[in-house]
Amino acid sequence: MKRLFLTLLLAGAALPATAASVLTTIKPIGFIAAAMTRDISTPEVLLPAGASPHDFSLRPSDLRRIDAADLVIWVGPELEGFMAKPLAGKQNVLTLLTLPGLPVHHYAEGEGHDHDEHEGHHHEHGNVDPHIWLGPNLALPIAQAIVWRLSELDPANKARYQANLVRFEQALASKDEQVAKQMKPVQQKGYFVFHDAYGYWERHYGMQAKGHFTVNPERRPGAKTLVTIRKALEQHQAQCVFAEPQFRPDVIDSVARNTGAKVLLLDEAGGTIDVGPDAYLEWMESMAQAFSACR
Repeated sequence: MKRLFLTLLLAGAALPATAASVLTTIKPIGFIAAAMTRDISTPEVLLPAGASPHDFSLRPSDLRRIDAADLVIWVGPELEGFMAKPLAGKQNVLTLLTLPGLPVHHYAEGEGHDHDEHEGHHHEHGNVDPHIWLGPNLALPIAQAIVWRLSELDPANKARYQANLVRFEQALASKDEQVAKQMKPVQQKGYFVFHDAYGYWERHYGMQAKGHFTVNPERRPGAKTLVTIRKALEQHQAQCVFAEPQFRPDVIDSVARNTGAKVLLLDEAGGTIDVGPDAYLEWMESMAQAFSACR
């Protein structure tokens, strides 16, 4: 009996400590968090597949998940405005847009605005581009911030979080180098994207979009914008038009029809990828393959 008790005691001592529970608002941030919690825990994602942070409405069950999480990670009110009130006063929150030194892009006056005057002259999220996960050079400082917070909340697993960070940094550098080579042939290719979300990726890999259909994916493109894009496609200034899985309005197909331009998909939200330790690298590869198809 004593031997059995000792065996059970030793087995219990070998079990990992209970890890901090992590909730991210969107999948791409969940991808980075999952790399940091590899072999420790799996982060949960608040928004379901296909949902947009631009117009999401919280349900009572979502509020319970927010309250139950040990750490909630979001981009900031510039992207997920619906989270501002539920997170007010909550202690264990990581707001990524406020990270010191994060190379966040601020739109210059007139940059990225719609062609149509009646559609407004400002992004819904002000002059800050909140699509920070689209910059591979921002993924590492985001991962570092996540590890720092998790190490505070869960010191028993601190060494494992830090080891995961080192592993991620090395894998990210390798994948970034690979993607950079994939992007070179399409750097000079003209294309239009559905909504103005890809600036971090484009600047990082030296790409130049010809424009976008809309600033806010919930807002229908205006007539002037559609005419401008149609003319550019007819004049072969752009070879491709990128739709998105969660936003594929018929207007994209109609504008591109009979112009010779390809209509392709960019999954900037990673909707088809499962959250896991290597998901961010998988997402980078999927983005690279999508852009590479524009030839």
